Amino acid sequence: MTGGPVHGTWEPLPAVRWEDGYLSGNGCHGALVFGDADNDRVVVTHHTLVRPNGSEHARPPRLADQLADLQDRLLAGDTTAAESFTDGRELQWVQPFHPAFQVRLRGGGPAGDRRDYRRAVDFTTGIVEAGCEGWRSRVFVSRADDVVVQYVSGGSGDPGGPGLTLDIDLDHRLPGAPAELGVGQSVVRTPEGALLTLRARYPDSDRAYTGVTLVVPTGGATTLTPPGVRVEGAESVLLLTRVVRHVGELDTADVAHALRELLPDADDEQPPSRQTYDRLLARHTPLHRTAYDRVTLDLAADEAERALSGAELLTRTKSPALLERLFAAGRYHLLSASGMLPPRLVGLWTGDWDTAWAGAFTNDANVNLQTASAAPGALPEVTEALASLIHGQLDDWRENARTVFGTRGVMAPAHTDGESGLTYHFSREYPLHLWTAGADWLLKPLVDHDETRGEQDARTAHALAEVALFYEDFLTRTDADGHLVVVPSYSPENRPANASWGAINAAMDLSAARHALLTAAKYHPERADHWRALADRLPPHRINADGALAEWAWPGLDDTYDHRHLSHLYGVWPLDEINPYDTPDLATAAYRALQLRGAENDSAHGHLHHALIAARLRDGERVTQALGQVLDGDFFHASLMSAHYPERDVYNADAAHTLPAVLIEALIQSTPDRLVLLPALPAACPTGQLRGVRTRFGAEVDLDWGPGRGRAVVRPTRTHRIDLRTSSGARTLDLVAGEDRVLDLGPR
Repeated sequence: MTGGPVHGTWEPLPAVRWEDGYLSGNGCHGALVFGDADNDRVVVTHHTLVRPNGSEHARPPRLADQLADLQDRLLAGDTTAAESFTDGRELQWVQPFHPAFQVRLRGGGPAGDRRDYRRAVDFTTGIVEAGCEGWRSRVFVSRADDVVVQYVSGGSGDPGGPGLTLDIDLDHRLPGAPAELGVGQSVVRTPEGALLTLRARYPDSDRAYTGVTLVVPTGGATTLTPPGVRVEGAESVLLLTRVVRHVGELDTADVAHALRELLPDADDEQPPSRQTYDRLLARHTPLHRTAYDRVTLDLAADEAERALSGAELLTRTKSPALLERLFAAGRYHLLSASGMLPPRLVGLWTGDWDTAWAGAFTNDANVNLQTASAAPGALPEVTEALASLIHGQLDDWRENARTVFGTRGVMAPAHTDGESGLTYHFSREYPLHLWTAGADWLLKPLVDHDETRGEQDARTAHALAEVALFYEDFLTRTDADGHLVVVPSYSPENRPANASWGAINAAMDLSAARHALLTAAKYHPERADHWRALADRLPPHRINADGALAEWAWPGLDDTYDHRHLSHLYGVWPLDEINPYDTPDLATAAYRALQLRGAENDSAHGHLHHALIAARLRDGERVTQALGQVLDGDFFHASLMSAHYPERDVYNADAAHTLPAVLIEALIQSTPDRLVLLPALPAACPTGQLRGVRTRFGAEVDLDWGPGRGRAVVRPTRTHRIDLRTSSGARTLDLVAGEDRVLDLGPR
């Protein structure tokens, strides 16, 4: 293979729509860059920016004293009983995510036709760069110093180059910004240049956010033009920006001082703006590049296609070069959106205050789909971001369990804004307060991470014990055969064809309860016998008249097949409960359920969830079809960030962040005791190399394949016996820590 995949993307024109702006981020701050030499805009975001809407005071519904009556009614056959299990409130959305402001730079280098324009983003460094004759801009968000760094120069940026004339200000006027937003701005001169401040107070709230930008020009003249500043004849200009969300007033002196501390001592060899840029980039790059480079995918794509712009490549929907670039972009965007928190529905970016579905963390599918590649894709930074969200909300999860169901332990909400983990987003058609599988679903990636590294995180162990306590108290009802019954039960976000949304024994709830109890037992030997015995009392899955795994195991509840969620196949992916090797009959039923599942409204997450399950069931053709629905459906913007619906409708990170996981699962799968190689090779990937995938039995795997051949190198860090599965069959593989194993996969 020559050349290798492109670790970045580019366009020959500036972005016109914010959705096409290139992205940079460090998991806290985000930057969305237009790259226009005459009127450049950098939209600044921050994970903490959620607008108060009343839900910051919301509490879970106090329903515990009604639970026994609800269970009696549902078990007696009242299929609509759960509709009255409410305190009568209207649906209340979590606080919506929003942008902070845009840094505007009007002007640039000498006026002209802007020849040789190009904008690009380098996935290996996180630098968004745009340039043309007489002007160049570079933006990145530092992982080391938590600051948005913007460096603008005339021409090449060398001393003596064309001078810059820029009008710079912070502008909160983005689409959907509330007219009642209380905005105050200031600009003051500093020894380095100038300091711009924008404070925005939310309507009818004591909460606010403040942005501070330090402007550091090299050469030229600086004039205050409140609320901005004009820089004339400068060689270069550096801008350092931070955002703080706060309650009440904020003393910006500390923020300004911290930004000044990032400036190095004077150096006669280099202008201060460039010296600072280089120094900050040098501190940032190892943290970002090391993470990004751990896993790479090379599909031997055509070099001419690899050289295409992103927008042009997106039209080559069958091209291996497109899959290479989307895999790389997905890793880049996932890493960039993960830090203090994991990615939201929009990752870390938006240019509009009216974010769909509040730009929330949607826990009943989207968060886990987006973070699915974290463990196998060697991105512990993403797993730690998810862990931060979970562990920061466990007190709220306890209140959910106690208030809604009267139990000990924890129950996760289906939606969160990142601040509150309380359950209050529910309605008759979306009774999300009945969903009990959420804690297991969210903790699963943390367990995968522990298996990958061979150590049990004490925080994960604690949370798993809390989930087990919940099931101890909640699973009190039994059926005629003595099996425990999950009642009420909810399968996101579907309902039986012949009953209401709140039902009995949803397949996802059964799988989650069983998995949570068995996993907690592994982490807590002292309680293992009790929790395993409880798991053994749960009922088996049901196979319906169509030969499909039923979405509700309770007799008499009929399936609704045309739906975007595939919650009932949770046992296939992400769990290992149902697989072709240990449970072939259930795997056959699960495959039949997958065949019958419709796409409903063509949501990107539905298609790629379908692909992940198909990969586990060894169906490469169905993986190819699901990927094709997304690639042919025009789901990707020129930024290579994705949309929720076809034709780039509704900015959403699901497809962008999930696609790398689909390709990894199609090529390499693992459990703590099994390695599966090339289980579901997509048609668009006849030849390739996948490097650096981590397994749950503690090994790194490199895989090469082509027509009729395959080769893998397994680098174990633990001594372990595993079950190896390839197209040639099954065999046992004894791995010794530190001893590489080369596997010839033989003809395929």
